[in-house]
Amino acid sequence: MRALTGLWRWRRNPLCRATDLAEAWMTLVTVVLVAVVAPVTGLLAGVHVQDSLQRSARRQRHTHHLVTARVVRALGEAPLETDPVSTTAHRARSRVLAEWTAPDGTRQHGPVLTGLKSPHSGEHFDLWTDSHGRISTRPLDTLTATTHAALAGIGAALTTAALMESGRRLALWRMVRRRYARWDQAWDRAGPDWGKAGTGS
Repeated sequence: MRALTGLWRWRRNPLCRATDLAEAWMTLVTVVLVAVVAPVTGLLAGVHVQDSLQRSARRQRHTHHLVTARVVRALGEAPLETDPVSTTAHRARSRVLAEWTAPDGTRQHGPVLTGLKSPHSGEHFDLWTDSHGRISTRPLDTLTATTHAALAGIGAALTTAALMESGRRLALWRMVRRRYARWDQAWDRAGPDWGKAGTGS
């Protein structure tokens, strides 16, 4: 809006310089580009990330399996660092030695994290594994994938807008520097005669 006001103000102003019009047009073009290009870029980025994450989620749903594990013995409290993608990781409180049967029928055992508050030998709990029984994370769910895609799209749109505004500011800075350089040259030419009678006659 300020760009439109600036263009209207300078349209028939006798004091208008070419750089003033250039600045106003540059601002107007940047506003239009930010309003059009940034959302389109964000949308395309979001759609691309969404497709990629949804494919990954479908692949994980086929390769990750929920099995029932049995506590052999407790190993103490779980470490603080857990997998941020897994929703069950936030509920994990204890570390136990457990045994389970893999989807391919093999028997597996090892230390795992569990959501049991005070696990006892013989207790059962759910555990995500791959097809060979190796411990894996919970498959990426649709809501999480969509959230990540939306954040990626917003980030791409904001980055595009920031780059365009940075380009406008850089171009404006160069124009102002050039203008000041011209003023300095003009003052250097006028300086020796400034204030003398008959100057400019």
